[in-house]
Amino acid sequence: MTFPDPQPRPPAADLPRAENPPDHSDPSGCLDAWKILVSIGDVPYCWDVASDAIAWGSNVGPVLGVDDPAAIASGRAFAQLLAADNAYTRFDAVMRSSQTDTGRGVPYCVQYALTAPFRDGGALWVEDVGRWFAGPHGEPARAHGVVRVINERRAHEERLAYLSRYDDLTGEMNRWHLTEVLSATVEETVRYRASCGFLLLAIDNVGRINEAYGFEIADDVVAAVAKRLRARMRGGDDLGRFSGNKFGIILRQCSQDDIKVAAERLLAGVREGVVQTRVGPVAVTASIGGVVVPRHARNLQEVLSRAKEALDLAQSKRSGSFHAYQPSIERDALRRASMRTSDEIVTALNERRVRIAFEPVVDTVTRKPAFYECLLRLARPDGTLIGAGEVVPIAEKLGLVRLLDHRVLELIIEEMHQAPTLRASVNVSPASTSDPEWWDCLSASLRAHPELADRLVIEITETAAIQDIDETRGFVARAKDLGCRIAIDDFGAGYTSFRSLRKLGVDIVKIDGAFVQHLTRSDDDRAFVQTFLDLAHRLRLKTVAEWVQDETSAGLLADWGCDHLQGALIGLASLERPWRADTTAAAG
Repeated sequence: MTFPDPQPRPPAADLPRAENPPDHSDPSGCLDAWKILVSIGDVPYCWDVASDAIAWGSNVGPVLGVDDPAAIASGRAFAQLLAADNAYTRFDAVMRSSQTDTGRGVPYCVQYALTAPFRDGGALWVEDVGRWFAGPHGEPARAHGVVRVINERRAHEERLAYLSRYDDLTGEMNRWHLTEVLSATVEETVRYRASCGFLLLAIDNVGRINEAYGFEIADDVVAAVAKRLRARMRGGDDLGRFSGNKFGIILRQCSQDDIKVAAERLLAGVREGVVQTRVGPVAVTASIGGVVVPRHARNLQEVLSRAKEALDLAQSKRSGSFHAYQPSIERDALRRASMRTSDEIVTALNERRVRIAFEPVVDTVTRKPAFYECLLRLARPDGTLIGAGEVVPIAEKLGLVRLLDHRVLELIIEEMHQAPTLRASVNVSPASTSDPEWWDCLSASLRAHPELADRLVIEITETAAIQDIDETRGFVARAKDLGCRIAIDDFGAGYTSFRSLRKLGVDIVKIDGAFVQHLTRSDDDRAFVQTFLDLAHRLRLKTVAEWVQDETSAGLLADWGCDHLQGALIGLASLERPWRADTTAAAG
């Protein structure tokens, strides 16, 4: 049965409220307050439990797609519309409630699906919200509420639930879900003394594909690789997208011999024919690192770290390689040493034990200091020092190098402010060249003390500079706008062309010491250094020769026109401040 919408709106005091339950003797009376619900598409109802009669609002037909509202005028009749796989319905919410009505009714809210032969399409999802009220003996006697269609909301929620577990591009598990399944698999394997394997696969050339064709084409390649992997996997094994160009594969019931066979099969599948994309065919290869559980890993962290370590070794060989993790006493010792160093880095930063060592760079002719290269040192609690060569690679790997660069810059600025004659250079890691905090520190310091800019040289390595010439040019221009000079360090290690060198717009070039230390014995080194110095002068670049060991080499460099010398002959890095005794530092 249905009831018409009320004509005049009754006084507020007459409306049924949870706080003051209405007289339930007339089922239609509880609908008088719900005109507004009908107008917004919600379907009000009253359900009399004893008679099983349901009184619906007048909009039940168009909202639920019911041709004859009389067909659902009882609870049993309405139940015929319920989808078979509903886990919980209004009947469960009311009749199986563990709560007690204390006079205000008991609220409920449940979602379920309706299906009916007279409705086109799939299931109709509804949200059923209401209150049930008890009879004289405390059992549910009547319920009133509203039903609203939530198909769009349900689809959105299901979409979000899907994306929380699966990768949208490939349809495979995302990293969170993959690691969840992997963790459970490892625990089960260890518990039952079985064996499984985990492979970490990386597409080798995604970076080049991104640069050549753009991210959309790279996505096409990633999706195609996922399909190729899935097609060559055994039933029961799991596949997930671990990161942008990496996939994780869980191999159940897998031994040390099996993992190699599986990896080679997958690698062959990846490289089997080109991938057809919107811009044409693209050749693809992949590398894989693998680990067997529990033979070489017994928990999730060990599995992931050792698979990643094996992948790194595979990629260091050649494209399309596989490497299975094997324990290494030497590698484990290096890892433990790295962990100790990382702890020392963090502790030194927290306890303000970062120090600067000053290595002189002198004028080739006068041998007077032109500037001092400021080198990182960490002071241990016992006073011993850890050099930059030991600290920086680990800091870069662990993402701590920006903190070190920031602290070193602060110390150098403070030192230069206290020593008006000091000219200094600071090394900047690639990670810090685009770090806003490092730039903020430099900019703020030079705004407060503009006289420091002309005395500060910023050094970047050649290998970092050539990774992205345009980005490096931007860094150089920004630093020079602040008044600083820029030096390319270790020139020759990355084989930068002179055209690129001129394009960068740097002021100083420091020749890699590997070409300088054997000048007296190597014809090739002499030819390289002499040619470079000649071209550098043509480009009007100041030059520094690093690792100068002896007077013979210094004499050759002077004859060839090298501007500055640095190395053991001149003086090694020291925590001492030599300008306090010698305040005659020359202009650079």
